Amino acid sequence: YKEDELAEIVRRSSGILNAGIMDDGAVEIARRSRGTPRIANRLLKRVRDFAQVKADGNITDQVAQAALELLGVDSLGLDFVDKKLLMTIIEKFNGGPVGLDTLAASIGEDRNTIEDVYEPYLLQLGFINRAPRGRIAMPRAYQHLGIPYEEKKKK
Repeated sequence: YKEDELAEIVRRSSGILNAGIMDDGAVEIARRSRGTPRIANRLLKRVRDFAQVKADGNITDQVAQAALELLGVDSLGLDFVDKKLLMTIIEKFNGGPVGLDTLAASIGEDRNTIEDVYEPYLLQLGFINRAPRGRIAMPRAYQHLGIPYEEKKKK
């Protein structure tokens, strides 16, 4: 889904949840929802709870940003597991390639969960690539994580 479509879904869901939301708050949630309505609705519920406890109950851009940062969801929608996966490829396996089973064991996640939940979005962003010998962290992942990228020398 596109960001504006997701923002509309968030606005509609907020009405069902009786959560006051500003347009910029809906856009912020939509932007971090990985293009998926289910994730947008899950984030909306968490941001709503934050807004009720820490703000006046209304979801503004600032409230959404604060709540999502507290939840560990960054500006692209990456969460703790996404970052752990990328950092493991980069730090433990020198950027890859690393096999899926090895990667799964290294981060304590099921291989199917990595393949079905985390990998598609990371591939879409251009943060990882699948190679015959395993997963490789791409320069965009290094850039997003603030890690210098050094081109590997061919042996």
